[in-house]
Amino acid sequence: MEPWLREILRCPNCRAELRDEVGADGPELACTSAECGLVYRIDDGVPVLLVDEGRRPA
Repeated sequence: MEPWLREILRCPNCRAELRDEVGADGPELACTSAECGLVYRIDDGVPVLLVDEGRRPA
């Protein structure tokens, strides 16, 4: 993912910054907010930033 795009992405649920993580299925973006904490998958280099598609961490 391009650095300039990564810099502007925010959690669609709470607008907090996202951090890079690696999950069981590959790269993910995780919300940095303690209250929200949703994790979003990345499909073929494209982040799926839909609240309904986000998951709570284990």
